[in-house]
Amino acid sequence: MAHVLHAVVETPKGSRNKFELDPRTGTIRLDRVLYSPLHYPADYGFLQDTLAEDGDHLDVLILTHEPTFPGCLVPVRPVGLLDMRDEKGRDQKVLAVPAVDPRFREVQDISDLPRHLLLEVEHFFQVYKTLEAKETEVVGWQGAEGAWKVVQSARERYRQAHPS
Repeated sequence: MAHVLHAVVETPKGSRNKFELDPRTGTIRLDRVLYSPLHYPADYGFLQDTLAEDGDHLDVLILTHEPTFPGCLVPVRPVGLLDMRDEKGRDQKVLAVPAVDPRFREVQDISDLPRHLLLEVEHFFQVYKTLEAKETEVVGWQGAEGAWKVVQSARERYRQAHPS
């Protein structure tokens, strides 16, 4: 499978609980509960062997028909990128589809997805921290090519930070 990456799910689609992998213990911990009556619009986690500009792994949203579970390893194909900012600065999120789900076989780029789905994802990230008095700003979307450029940069940062 060409152009497939491995994503670790931390928070399943439909959850109001935000889970994170604790790198010290290797376990999943409850980071916080969303203050708003919202739920994650997709499985949410990170891409293995990446380092984003904020010093964490690169975030990933995995479009699924059914939620997986925290700690699940999912082979994914990046199809887009949500460029945004939060209280800590730039916070890019790769939009991906499961490489092993035949229902997503034709989805190769963000343009292959329903516009309304992208609007739902945008809306979630625009308002999910409002009741915490934290601001977020959605800058815009990029397609698969832009997503891969960000992934390659994050992989290179990871290699530099973790030389073999």
